[in-house]
Amino acid sequence: MPTVADWAGFLGDFAPLSTAANWDNVGLLLGDRISPCGRAMTCLTITPAVVAEAVAECVELIVAHHPIFFKGAKNLSDGTPEGRLLHPLLKAGIAVYSPHTAFDNCPGGINDGLAERFRLKDVRTLRPKDAPLEYKLVAFVPDADLARVSDAVFAAGGGKIGDYEQCSFRTAGIGTFFGMAGTNPIVGERGRREEVAEHRVEIIVPEARLSAAVAALRATHSYEEPAFDIYPLKPKRSGGEGRIGELAETVSLRGFAGMVKGACRANAIQFVGEGDRPVKLVALACGAAGEFLQDAIRAKADAFVTGEARFHDCLAAEAAGIGLVLPGHYASERPGIEDLAERLKKAFPTSEIWASRAERDPLTSA
Repeated sequence: MPTVADWAGFLGDFAPLSTAANWDNVGLLLGDRISPCGRAMTCLTITPAVVAEAVAECVELIVAHHPIFFKGAKNLSDGTPEGRLLHPLLKAGIAVYSPHTAFDNCPGGINDGLAERFRLKDVRTLRPKDAPLEYKLVAFVPDADLARVSDAVFAAGGGKIGDYEQCSFRTAGIGTFFGMAGTNPIVGERGRREEVAEHRVEIIVPEARLSAAVAALRATHSYEEPAFDIYPLKPKRSGGEGRIGELAETVSLRGFAGMVKGACRANAIQFVGEGDRPVKLVALACGAAGEFLQDAIRAKADAFVTGEARFHDCLAAEAAGIGLVLPGHYASERPGIEDLAERLKKAFPTSEIWASRAERDPLTSA
């Protein structure tokens, strides 16, 4: 049976936590990583109804889009709302994992799902983002050390390119050195120039693993002073936030709002702008993403879709002449939670996984 760590590992690969917003609180937030997990549930938010369902159904992991806490809690006693919410989960040994903004923007995440539901074409990132920095570690290694050094740097996190691991490039050559007084060379003698058959080994290493990779190189290289270079690589684009794409044909803003309502299964829909305004280029960002309105305006989008927005964002959209479509926070993200449950079913076919049946939009329409 898979463990909580296996589920967390899959989710972290699918929606890398390094891509989450810096204010966010993501990852495994509650529970024991080594606990077995054969029953899991997705939801948008941890609520009393969701907790009751999880306990009654003997769930072992909840994948909740929204974090339990955005900020540190000082008191989790039963005298606080947070404590009363979490105590049943703690007693039942139920873990909680939150992917939040990492899931919003990853390939196949909530925003991509919305773009697909709206049938957008030529979809691209609304707010591009640089990937974490990478470096090329170039080491000069004698034949006898080649396998040992390479394996150590790979184990330290180097050599990953896309879905491939243990990637490197090796070139044979001749290295020279002259050991001065006080040296103790492994090859040759101090006081004379030595020429040694070596390999130039090139391995890409992410910034977060660079120190560990260099330490692994030094620990496994037989030379007293191993020679190596570190080259910073040009940052690559890594998905980014929000999406923008085109409808197959131009529709009215009112007609597009109706499409959004149906695609999100929203109870109601609100929009800013004249109903007969033409819409072709559409920008979107799930949840409460009014801060992306200016990105949509700069991209010359005809309409911007987000779950909810402040009153002043609505005024700003009206002044800029861009349509603003608001299906509701819940409606903009709940379909993605259901998609995630289906994705997890495929990843863990021997486990039971479903999207919470008790979760509801707290807003109703008269």
